[in-house]
Order: sequence, then structure tokens, then C-alpha cells
Amino acid sequence: MQTVVASPQSERLWITTQGTVEPTIATRLSAEVSGQVLKVSNNFVEGGFFRKGDILLEVQATQYQLALARAQSQLAAAEQRLAEEQGRALQAKREWRDLGSESANALFLREPQLSAAKASLEAAKFEVQKAEQDLDKTRIRAPFDGRVRQKLADLGQYIGVGMSVADVYSTDQMRVKLPLTDRQLSLIDVGVLESDLMAPEPVTIAAQVAGASWEWSGQLIGTSADVDTRSRVHYAIVTVSDPFGLTDDAEQPPLTPGLFVSARIQGKMINNVTRLPREAVRTDGTIRWVDQQQLVQERPVQLLHSDGREAWVNNLPQGLEVVVSMPSTVLLGTRVIAQRAPVLVARGAQ
Repeated sequence: MQTVVASPQSERLWITTQGTVEPTIATRLSAEVSGQVLKVSNNFVEGGFFRKGDILLEVQATQYQLALARAQSQLAAAEQRLAEEQGRALQAKREWRDLGSESANALFLREPQLSAAKASLEAAKFEVQKAEQDLDKTRIRAPFDGRVRQKLADLGQYIGVGMSVADVYSTDQMRVKLPLTDRQLSLIDVGVLESDLMAPEPVTIAAQVAGASWEWSGQLIGTSADVDTRSRVHYAIVTVSDPFGLTDDAEQPPLTPGLFVSARIQGKMINNVTRLPREAVRTDGTIRWVDQQQLVQERPVQLLHSDGREAWVNNLPQGLEVVVSMPSTVLLGTRVIAQRAPVLVARGAQ
């Protein structure tokens, strides 16, 4: 029979889980004007990289240039009409003053005509503004630094208003949704309510790429808004900045959407934790221990975490002699002679 002596201490447990990389920001670009695609960027290919503001496609702009010219012509005419009305109104005031009357007639002073001219000028300005915007929309620009996931329009194609032209995502940041059981969630210092917002915790992301193991540094920023209705697991949200190494010239491969990764999350500090060999904790949540009279006893334990080698339990008294293995013929209350197992080297939970 082998035993270990319980030695409770404070530990930060490590939680291991797995998930799939996905973009933090992903969107579908759509056309806001209609026309034939006359030009596409060399980077407008599936997998192509682009910078914020880059022109990805250009639509035929002739009709929008014409609309702008007409709007500008209408604006000039409206400015002329306003100037003429202002002159007529000034002349009307002089004529009325010459008549020597104290109260003036609004129509005689051309106030309605002046108001109408001012309103026409404002409307003409907005028409020019709209025409300029429509002309600018013939050039579909990148909304952020990113990458083309799927190309949905090409050179020579006619596109209409609202038609999708590409699926793109930002390369500034990736995220991973990591499933956690309720027990694992209790070990992590992560806020669930808005009032519990936490400082980001460091997380190590690992994956196999091209036959080699790679690691990325991420941050645990919170949990998802709901619980999976089928598996009943919670999801921790981890973000990884500069996943493609575009700003620091990293030599590691990019953290690409769809990549399956593992993650190690450091949990919060827990007091009075005892590490035991995994086989010391029975399937019914109890342990066997040897009392001072060398008799085998049994007691329930609170299992915090376990892996293939070790188990972490709570609230065991210091010096308790815990049974690791014993013959199946030994019953509770049997007097035994125990052999101490090697002391476990302290390390975090996996």
C-alpha cells in the first residue's frame, strides 16, 4: 500500500482547453452604386492582403461624374437666384422707406422669395454633396487592414446596389472561443457581469503548423454572452494581437482563421489546495486515508481539477496520510502498514 502526506498550499492552477481561431472583425463588402467593374487591385484576390483605405475595385463612374456636374450647375444657378433676390429685397426696402410707412408688407419686401431662394441654395448644396459621395462610392475601399477571404466580383462584371463583392477580415487581431466546464470557469479569474470586468489575463496559444509546434501570446478578455445549449459549456474569449506578425516581423507562421489550437489559461490563486496522484481520488469523489491507529478510513473531497497524472482537491488537513494505492481486498477499518510514495513536485494544473 502506498500513501502520500497531504500538504495544502496556495496555488494558481493552469487550465488546458482547445478552440478554433476566428477573426475578431469580419465583414462582407457590398456595392453602394451600380455599374461595370473597370479596375481591380492586384491584391484583390483570395488570400490577398490590403491596407485601410486601399482601393479594391473601381466601378464605371461616367454617370456619377455627370450627376455631379449637373448638381454643381444647379448650385451655381441657386447662388445666382439668391443674389438676385437679395438685390431685389434691398431695393424693395429702399422703396418702402421712401414711401414713409412704418410697417412693411412681407410680400412687398420679397421675404418669401428670399426664403425660397435660400432654401433652394441649401438643397443644391446637399445635391452636390450627395453626387460627390456617389462618385466616391465608385471606388470600393478597404475599411481596415485586412485580408480577402472570398472574392465575389471581378473585372468586367456588372454590379448593382447592395451586391456583395468580397468577404474580408481584419488582420489586426484574432480571437479564440475556448470551451470551459463550470468547474474550470470557477478556477479562472474572469468577470461574468459588467461590474466584474477584469484586467486581461495572459494566455498561451499553441498549434501545429507545417509539422512544427508554435506558440502565440494572447489575452483572456472575458466570456461569451451565452452558454452552449447543447454541451452546456461556457466560452472564454481570448484575443491575439498582430496574428500575422505584420508589425514586429515575427518569424512564426500566421495565426490563420480556422486553425485548431490549444490554450493554457492561468487560473486565480486558490488557498488550501492539495495535489494528489490522480489515482488517489476515487470515482465516487472520496479518498481513503490512514489514521493514527493505522486504520483505513474514507472521506469525501472537493475535486477542483484533474488531469491524467494529478488531482487538485480542497480542504484536506495538513499531514493527512492519503492512500494512493492498496489491494482490493483491504476494507475500511483494516489495520495496514503503509509505504510513503514520492512527494509530488509542485506545478500548476494542466
